[in-house]
Amino acid sequence: MPVDDLWYLVNRGLGGARLPSRRHGRGKRWRVRWIDGNGAKRERMFERKTDAERFDANVRADLSRGQYIDDRAGRITVATLAENWRTGQLHIESTAIRVEHALRLHIVPGLGQLQVGQVRHSKVQAWVRDRSQVLAPTTLRVVYGYLNAMFASAVRDRLIAASPCDSIKLPAIDRGKRVIPSPEQVHRLAALMPERLSAAVYVAAGCGLRLGEVLGLEVEDIDFERAELSVRQQLKSHKGRPPYLGQPKTKTSVRTIELPDVVAAALRRHLESVPDPVLVDDDTDPRRTVRRPAALVFRGAGRDPVVASTFSRTWTPVRAKAGLPLRWGFHGLRHYYATLLIHAGASVKTVQLALGHSTPTVTLNEYVHEWPDVLDRTRSLVDGALGGRETAATSAASRA
Repeated sequence: MPVDDLWYLVNRGLGGARLPSRRHGRGKRWRVRWIDGNGAKRERMFERKTDAERFDANVRADLSRGQYIDDRAGRITVATLAENWRTGQLHIESTAIRVEHALRLHIVPGLGQLQVGQVRHSKVQAWVRDRSQVLAPTTLRVVYGYLNAMFASAVRDRLIAASPCDSIKLPAIDRGKRVIPSPEQVHRLAALMPERLSAAVYVAAGCGLRLGEVLGLEVEDIDFERAELSVRQQLKSHKGRPPYLGQPKTKTSVRTIELPDVVAAALRRHLESVPDPVLVDDDTDPRRTVRRPAALVFRGAGRDPVVASTFSRTWTPVRAKAGLPLRWGFHGLRHYYATLLIHAGASVKTVQLALGHSTPTVTLNEYVHEWPDVLDRTRSLVDGALGGRETAATSAASRA
């Protein structure tokens, strides 16, 4: 890969004098030639010899280490990268819809027109700052996660050398503002809900199920004799498709939960008037969709499966009457269940398994602020065991 001087010929004149070429004094003087990783001949022009030699050395090193990045590869737009990345993912249907929504509304409008190789760290940070004005911190982190994954794939595919998403600062999530209802408010919510959905409040608050898991619960999932409740599916609903049964959120979401007496009593009363099974699509086996009768525990006003959007319209006025803040959702009952376990001394692993989180880290990130009371009890245990006895420090102090 020579560095060529285009202003002079290779051959010399009499006495070794350099002979000017036809383009002498015109255009960039120095040319670097190389063969890229695909075997194609490439070249680039430079005005200064030092720049050409530095570029030549870097290209040689990258090719020898197998780290060569074709600068032309990064010319595709972020919009194209986003679409290529989206279509290549193995997302379940609900996740695929959320990803498409995030790309279309938040990523492509702000960054889509740029070439991938032109996106700098400062540009991504500015995009985060702009989106923080319209998205909640938790939602922004999800959308940013898609952007980060896109650029990580671009690095793996050798479109760019490094991701502009490295070391991006995201808005902090203020976990301390989470509102946990009182037991009286939980009972109030159950009393205010329509009779066909009243027991759902106790299932969420007493067993920690997500809304989709509650709505996907079937009669056979409840074992009163063993005092257990099984979570094996969830009810999903998307625009353009009737509600259907699908896999839980994660593999660890499939779980068996202890059934407290208060929840069992509510379910026993509720099951006295449960209608006949209803036909629904069952997508719990991703390889084969079947349509089958499902003995769903909770039904809509017309005895059909409960659509999440319809449930929200029922929930909103009930939440307000119970004295809970605006936008306090049904998921808040799951937080209620988690804090009950934590404050009763449950370990991180116990809470993780009960909630069906994928890892203990997820549980810690979500509820780490709830554990200080447990730490206080730990300190009390230590003081109770050691505090009543003379220590080396107190003994030395008394002798002094």
